[in-house]
Amino acid sequence: MRHDRSHGTAISLDRARPRRRSHPRLLRRGETGGGGGPARPRRDDAEAVLVEHYPRLPSVLGLRLFPGAGGDGEAALDRALGGVSPEVRAAFALLVLEERDTVSAARLLAAARVREPAEALKEAGRLRDTVGRDAESLLQGAQFDPCTVQTRPTDLLRRRQRTRLAALAAVLAVTASGVLVLRAAPATDAPNHAQGPAAVSTRATDPQQLVRAPAQRWADTARVDLTTWPARGTRTDDTNLLARALGAWSTGGDRSGTRVIGMAGTPTDPPVVPPRLLYAGTVDGSAVVLLYDEQRVARYAEPLVGRAPAVLELARADDTDVTTGAALVVSRNAGTARFLLAPWIDQGSVRDLRRPDLPARPLTVSADGATISVPAVQGDCGRVPVVELRSSTRIVEDHTFLLADLGGLAPAHLTWTPGPGTGAPARQPREATSLAGLDAWARSACTLPALRESGVRAVNRWEFARQSLPERGGPADWTCLRAESWEGSARVTVALEARSGDALPVRGPRPEPADTAACSRFGQHMLAGTYWTAPSGTRYYLAAGSRHLSALTVRGAVSATARGPALVVRTEDDGPIRLMGTLPDSARLHGWGEQADTGSEASQGRR
Repeated sequence: MRHDRSHGTAISLDRARPRRRSHPRLLRRGETGGGGGPARPRRDDAEAVLVEHYPRLPSVLGLRLFPGAGGDGEAALDRALGGVSPEVRAAFALLVLEERDTVSAARLLAAARVREPAEALKEAGRLRDTVGRDAESLLQGAQFDPCTVQTRPTDLLRRRQRTRLAALAAVLAVTASGVLVLRAAPATDAPNHAQGPAAVSTRATDPQQLVRAPAQRWADTARVDLTTWPARGTRTDDTNLLARALGAWSTGGDRSGTRVIGMAGTPTDPPVVPPRLLYAGTVDGSAVVLLYDEQRVARYAEPLVGRAPAVLELARADDTDVTTGAALVVSRNAGTARFLLAPWIDQGSVRDLRRPDLPARPLTVSADGATISVPAVQGDCGRVPVVELRSSTRIVEDHTFLLADLGGLAPAHLTWTPGPGTGAPARQPREATSLAGLDAWARSACTLPALRESGVRAVNRWEFARQSLPERGGPADWTCLRAESWEGSARVTVALEARSGDALPVRGPRPEPADTAACSRFGQHMLAGTYWTAPSGTRYYLAAGSRHLSALTVRGAVSATARGPALVVRTEDDGPIRLMGTLPDSARLHGWGEQADTGSEASQGRR
């Protein structure tokens, strides 16, 4: 027990509260809610449900009970949470308190009968970004603690009834803020497959429950993504085929002999809500079904001839948009792929990313949106085929973009951020379909094969600095290639590119991080350096940074200082270097690869 400044009493109810009662939590069907109450009906033992209790405080004679008071931050968060739905508050708690990823959080929300888990998570993500990094510490404060309540007597003569308070206060569920604090029994990211098919929601495996979007929904909605794709193909009414596809997903292929593949670490768990049907038809001698549970795309393919087993591939595809939800692989054979295009795509073509001077070839598309076979990006970099698509004017005017098939079910979106001095402020990535964008990507095309089958969602090329090479070597670009994956991480490759086409990778003393904020809106300053040998054989150390750097300093095998964002030093050494840049606010920026995180002590700011 502790006292606050207003002479109220804060009572901790951790031990007074029954273990399974009075606060929102995840219960398995068949468990009691605590206190010896009757068991819930047992339909699907492993189907989780969210038991919600309305946020109300206990009533105690002689005492006023109210939540603990917080500071300005807690009050602001309380107001923000009060302005969103219970579903969003639950999603917020899962992301912030439970630290779950979007896939497992979506499964829990869906099991709790939340109709649109993806929408709730998207809104919760926006709320988390607004609150900032203090969100978790604020939620752990007394104001949001469901086990603590402030008390104040209404009648001093009744203070002797404290024993009564201890008994009645055990029914306290949540604070008056209405935050749903989810505390589940020990859980895993995947259902218990040992329980067999009964552990899977029967609705999620029933072909009659498949969600089908209206044919023209994409043209009149604020959400243009995979959820607005209508069901297409010649076998959308083939209940037996759809049942086999759902059955393979729900059992992990155990019963049907289907080979199940989770691409780039994608979970292969069964769907917990009825998926959306995107396509069902015959393609290249196989019956193909495309399904979407708003987190993952599933492609089921069974050969029509022969005894080869059916294959079920699953890949992450959450939070798609006009570009990342514009195409899905419907068939893949011998280094080629056929795509199913989004209904908002009016026109498509194929081009070689290494040859921007060559015109694009028109892409033939069937009536149901399937393309002819398109070569995939291969490892030899002799040719780097990409698809150029144009969106319908019904949703956006004059919008074309590039997609590269990197071995996943959804091709990667290629964008470009031009460097300084090009006449446009380099603040946001833009489509790489202009002549300048295509010319820039031609010099980075050979980096794409290394990204195959790694779950890449989008790749942006940022030319963060431009520098003249010594001895009239001509201009060169310092580039940062940022490859973002569907699961949220991002890898960065930095290079010095001469206009002749030669590229020199920049590597620091530390291994390149598997995840970094560098070259994103959360890491908008960049500095890199490397040794370079001129055609004459003379050795130089070159360094350059993004536009806001005011000075560079290099120490180690080479020692020099330069004003501005670029530095050139003639040297005969090639030892370790410590590179440091200065920003206008006197913050220091380390050279790329010299720190374990983003390489920066000041990663925020404008490009």
